[in-house]
Amino acid sequence: MKYSGIGGQAVMEGVMMKNKDRYAVAVRKPDNEIEVQVTDYKASSKLEKFSKIPIVRGIVNFIESLYLGMSTLMFSASFFEDEEETKERERKMESLSEDERKKQEEREKKQENAMMGGTVVVSLVAALVIFFAIPYVLSSFMERFVPSQILVALIEGLIRLAIFVAYIALISLMPDIRRVYMYHGAEHKCINCIEHGLELTVDNVRISSRQHKRCGTSFLLIVVLLSIVFFLFIQVDSRILRILLRLVLIPIIAGVAYEFIRLAGRYDNWLVNILSKPGLWMQGLTTREPDDGMIEVGIASVEAVFDWRKWQEEEL
Repeated sequence: MKYSGIGGQAVMEGVMMKNKDRYAVAVRKPDNEIEVQVTDYKASSKLEKFSKIPIVRGIVNFIESLYLGMSTLMFSASFFEDEEETKERERKMESLSEDERKKQEEREKKQENAMMGGTVVVSLVAALVIFFAIPYVLSSFMERFVPSQILVALIEGLIRLAIFVAYIALISLMPDIRRVYMYHGAEHKCINCIEHGLELTVDNVRISSRQHKRCGTSFLLIVVLLSIVFFLFIQVDSRILRILLRLVLIPIIAGVAYEFIRLAGRYDNWLVNILSKPGLWMQGLTTREPDDGMIEVGIASVEAVFDWRKWQEEEL
């Protein structure tokens, strides 16, 4: 299997695929047609200079992925807005002059960006509370009965891992999330199909694996597992200092996790494959087998930004 460099994510009734500085979002609309939007994406010049620094580039990539993921998710959701609200907005826009319409579109764009930024911040805070603050608080009660700080930190890590797995398992029971996981499966199967030298057709994608080493699920699990190891070394008496050190280490842990995912995507040997196994097992929860219609959406997204035929001729 060769590294193609293409990656993506599932969105509402669709798939986003990114190749270098371009990404495409393909969505199955309510009328059953596939809408594809291709966008050029250039990282901020202030952030781009960090793109070659190990660990740091992982932190930058994580932040950009959150923003891009939220943007593409909102785009896909726009096709499923309330019909009456959509018609009302269109009527209002039609009543405006061309200059007024442009100003209104600019205002809406700013509001959308502000909403995305706010959602990303709220999501990060919620993740810190659920996956880091709660395990820390629960494990702190064990200090009365467990004399070893290392053992308490280990218990904290195990609680965090249990919460993470339980959270993923519970949301997978929701019908809407289950469909997103099916599109997640389509995304992985399309990439695996290409990287294993098969022609990108529905039949070939269907028989491809829905597990992939460069998955965001694997990244998150590695962050959780690495946090157990990193936090074992925080041996201070002050609880406030312990919390601050954990907060400081989280971006570093994310950067290390990114480096492993990056390495795993480029190399195929026994050691990398063994270390990748937990993430692949976890993808059993976050991916589902897609139907042929979902596979078609994934193929449309790939072909909008990636010349897979040319790549296969050059690399395989």
